[in-house]
Amino acid sequence: MQDKDTWSGRFSEPVAELVKRYTASVDFDRKLALFDIRGSLAHAQMLAHCGIIAAQDLSDIQRGLGQIEGEVIAGTFEWSLDLEDVHLNIEKRLTTLVGDAGKRLHTGRSRNDQVATDVRLYLRNAIDDLVHLIKALQSALLDLAEQHTQTIMPGFTHLQVAQPISFAHHLMAYFEMLKRDAERLHDARHRVNRLPLGAAALAGTSYPINRELVAELLGFEAVCENSLDAVSDRDFAIEFTACAALIMTHLSRFSEELILWMSPRVGFIDIADRFCTGSSIMPQKKNPDVPELVRGKTGRVNGHLVALLTLMKGQPLAYNKDNQEDKEPLFDTVETLTMTLRIYADMIGGIKVKPDAMRTAALQGYATATDLADYLVKKGVPFRDAHEAVALAVKFAEQKGCDLADIALAELQQFSAHIADDVYQVLSLEGSLASRNHIGGTAPNQVAAAITRARIYLAS
Repeated sequence: MQDKDTWSGRFSEPVAELVKRYTASVDFDRKLALFDIRGSLAHAQMLAHCGIIAAQDLSDIQRGLGQIEGEVIAGTFEWSLDLEDVHLNIEKRLTTLVGDAGKRLHTGRSRNDQVATDVRLYLRNAIDDLVHLIKALQSALLDLAEQHTQTIMPGFTHLQVAQPISFAHHLMAYFEMLKRDAERLHDARHRVNRLPLGAAALAGTSYPINRELVAELLGFEAVCENSLDAVSDRDFAIEFTACAALIMTHLSRFSEELILWMSPRVGFIDIADRFCTGSSIMPQKKNPDVPELVRGKTGRVNGHLVALLTLMKGQPLAYNKDNQEDKEPLFDTVETLTMTLRIYADMIGGIKVKPDAMRTAALQGYATATDLADYLVKKGVPFRDAHEAVALAVKFAEQKGCDLADIALAELQQFSAHIADDVYQVLSLEGSLASRNHIGGTAPNQVAAAITRARIYLAS
């Protein structure tokens, strides 16, 4: 039967069972239970501090909420669909445990500002956990990169061999992406970390509350300064989901490369068996299921971002029931990203690198052609003329079926009189890497320095 203590006095008939099931959120918003209890404890402490409830009421509320917290953690709390959501379930249990003191807890607040506070507390906690997981993945990347500052692979543009780089340099590109991802989460956290409680339903409350005290008790940096905005907007959740979509996009790009590199046609790496599966019909298969799923789950998170944007776009101020639909996309985004980051750090640690295959590939596609052009420019040849000369040399090498470094000096000199016997130092893979000796370049000493800076960053 519908709880008579909530709002049913206004209505002449009970809520239909189908409507009850359709509008209830307790199946998913129970995830907010511990955050709801934490917010209620701070609210109750403030009410007592301001003389709105008695000290004995506060003591009873604290005792009752403590018991409920234990039941939630132990999994023994009995959730009721009739009570619609996490807030009413906890309030009803509290009233059963402590009587009238439980009924006084909701003084000066609404479920509108209550749920907005719970979601912010949940998301703030999730962001902190995710930043730690990003750093764990970055650390795994550094561990692998440190082993391969001298391992040469082809760098690609348009998936065509472009210039030689080190495998460590390639890995460090993803370190930088993840670094910006963590910075975005940290920045978004400031906007998440503002207290809506005290806005009540939409206009504030007539009780002499102290919102700053609640913010202090809950660790919020500030209060939301407009009551309408406080209860109605979910831009903080949208911003977080946008950050999450970017993280997943970066991991999806990396996954695509891992999948390509693991293919026998490329053979740059092998992924540990525990991250792969076989085929039900082809016994030789080893499928990179984890990176493939990361690609797929990226679309899932991107979809949640679009869902939240669409949810918010047509709502008039202030709170609307539409906002109940913010939680499942947000919760699933957090869970998907959390699981992905955890498994990715482990997967990186299980990668076996095949340096010989990488080097062989770097010798294909005339990866040192740009180095030859730069060599000529340093000899005084205008870059466009150098570019044309090297293009002709590459065409000649293709016809001969050899690499630029295998062309005899006399044959190379037909493309430019400025070419001397020192050219072969430039045309070597090692020489090409070493020449990129500046911050951000692929020279092994520069990559090693980048790894050192990264270690300092992670330790800070």
